[in-house]
Amino acid sequence: MNTKAAEGAAPLATRQRRRRVPPELSIFLVLVGIALIYEILGWIFVGQSFLMNSQRLTIMVLQVSVIGIIAVGVTQVIITGGIDLSSGSVVGMTAMIAASLAQSSSWSRALYPSLTDLPFFIPIGVGLLIGLLAGFINGQLIARTKIPPFIATLGMMVSARGISKWYTKGQPVSGLTDQFNFIGTGIWPVIVFLVVALIFHIALRYTLYGKFTYAIGANVQAARVSGINVEAHLIKVYAIAGLLAGLAGVVTAARAQTAQAGMGVMYELDAIAAAVIGGTSLTGGIGRITGTVIGTVILGVMTSGFTFLRVDAYYQEIVKGLIIVTAVVIDVYRQKKRTKH
Repeated sequence: MNTKAAEGAAPLATRQRRRRVPPELSIFLVLVGIALIYEILGWIFVGQSFLMNSQRLTIMVLQVSVIGIIAVGVTQVIITGGIDLSSGSVVGMTAMIAASLAQSSSWSRALYPSLTDLPFFIPIGVGLLIGLLAGFINGQLIARTKIPPFIATLGMMVSARGISKWYTKGQPVSGLTDQFNFIGTGIWPVIVFLVVALIFHIALRYTLYGKFTYAIGANVQAARVSGINVEAHLIKVYAIAGLLAGLAGVVTAARAQTAQAGMGVMYELDAIAAAVIGGTSLTGGIGRITGTVIGTVILGVMTSGFTFLRVDAYYQEIVKGLIIVTAVVIDVYRQKKRTKH
């Protein structure tokens, strides 16, 4: 009897040890493996080191920081079992509106001597509010009218892109104040990304907000029966995703020191890819911000690596699509494995 108990306890102990291993560890190992592959290919085909170039790595991290900010919001949406296709267009819309309010008045003071620059926090605040409003509308449509998230956010994607073009009749906005541009200079975009990731990592793991988010994604009916106001929480999650897309738009405009209606194109797909690569399940209920951060860096390493190896951008898009599909296939396999156990 004791022998049988010991035999049953051994697999149980093994499974418990596996559970204690952070799921992000395997994703991090994938990141290390990809970086090492680029390092080897760099010496073979380019004659240079990929990892030992600090300038290249700095540029890479700066480029993915905006995608990372969006991905933090998208991750929370996907955990609830939804999707957000509007993030990139919201980035373009908020970038245009915020930049228009951040324009320096020095060029027109000859005609209007009393004209002064707006304080930098006004365009930033307006950009955040516009993003929050877009996300709130998404949430209202999904929660109140029961429209599928794909359709609701697709409509916002088209509308927000149209607003960004209409707002300045398709003309770029430039001449932004130095105070506004400051948020996009140096490593500030990276700092903003890391702060946002830390805040929502804590929120998802240690607060009721996180527990409700995971509960809805795991089983929406069980969450409703347990007393969670599912509709109100979904509105909250989509509003936060919109707010972070607005923040990404502000950072994008400040970093480029200009704004164009075409900003943010395909950013939503990159953000979804970062979340899925980072272990967030498209079926809902599973995902971590730490995994999304690593997934964002993986995307950045791949893009930078392809550029380093002088691979055409067309092939980069093909490979990125294959990676997304592969990540989803792996997720489906993991879900089947969990169901069996």
